[in-house]
Amino acid sequence: MASDEWFRNTEWNVEIEARFFEKLQRARDKAQYLRIQASYLSSRHPRVALDLLEKYFALGENFDFAQAFVDQANAYMTLGQQDKALHSLERALDREREFPNLKTAAWSEYALLVAMQKIPSHYSRAVQVLIENQSHLTFPVDRFGWHAAYALILRAQDDRESAKQHAAEALEAARSNHSGFRRHPTVGLVDQRYQQLRDELLALAGPIN
Repeated sequence: MASDEWFRNTEWNVEIEARFFEKLQRARDKAQYLRIQASYLSSRHPRVALDLLEKYFALGENFDFAQAFVDQANAYMTLGQQDKALHSLERALDREREFPNLKTAAWSEYALLVAMQKIPSHYSRAVQVLIENQSHLTFPVDRFGWHAAYALILRAQDDRESAKQHAAEALEAARSNHSGFRRHPTVGLVDQRYQQLRDELLALAGPIN
């Protein structure tokens, strides 16, 4: 790994940890490096990521608190701690209401988590979050997530016609092969992470007997 990538480790062991903290000790902006490193470990080493984020939050106020809460939620989801993940995403959304110019994917993560895990007690809140963020659908993946979450929630609420329409909108976004931005044509496309969700939407968008 290049010397300037010391805070983007995707694996973690005693040697990597020692090197990271040695570099961190000499860094001026320790908070940024703690959060970025945590984000790279949230899926493969979630407990390490949570520990790094604890250190990050202990440093006090920082501009990217919202993203840190999203990273924290991802780590909790890796551990199967759904309630804690939802709480972290709520904190991210609260932070964005305080600082609306600093947006993350918290709204999409929250709505999709509620919809895909079928959590009825959070349906109303998820719909509210979707409506509040409808104007922030910049990339195909944003449109996909918005319509997909709405489709699943509407299906759960027995509004199958509306669910079918949103499923079709989500699948249309998933088929996009260009971001709409000339200089970054492949940014924000729907990738293979969502294949299972796409299959579910395909079944939902089909003819209703």
